[in-house]
Amino acid sequence: MASDSIVRCGWCGTDPLYVKYHDEEWGKPVYDDRTLFEFLVLEGAQAGLSWITILRRREGYRKAFANFDSEKVAQFTPDDAERLMQDNGIIRNRLKIQSTIRNAQIFLDIQKEFGSFSEFIWGYLPEKKPIINHWKSLKDVPASTELSDKIAKDLKKRGIKFFGTTICYAHMQATGMVNDHLVDCICRK
Repeated sequence: MASDSIVRCGWCGTDPLYVKYHDEEWGKPVYDDRTLFEFLVLEGAQAGLSWITILRRREGYRKAFANFDSEKVAQFTPDDAERLMQDNGIIRNRLKIQSTIRNAQIFLDIQKEFGSFSEFIWGYLPEKKPIINHWKSLKDVPASTELSDKIAKDLKKRGIKFFGTTICYAHMQATGMVNDHLVDCICRK
């Protein structure tokens, strides 16, 4: 009966895919540009949808968007966008597909300017270290913060689409810029 005492953040429920994502990825610091790009793509695709919807299509996104290789995605043409509109492994939303291609181009510009996207985005944090929150309940966890407002505003100014402050905060949580695991969650260790 030891498993009855395991406590996780309530948002992941019992879906095995969601539990695995929660336990192995969410809230763990990511400094690798390819993975940061992956979450930029996935979080943008998630706009207006549930995260589990995107998580279930993650492999489809991986195949459709060149294993999240930003340099390859940045070279996608209008023909590629049309091909992706027929791909049932992803969300077939023309604006999201086009923005993913454009976002890849901007991602590369940011890499050129800062040396890496990681340097850019983690540069918003003091000493480039995660913010560790101490939430007791899911209702305490904010949907956005002043910091996510600031990052989203900067990225919007640079031309990034489908990345407002709420999506930015979700990206920060997913990539461990903030650790929002609840204080009694098994992943707090």
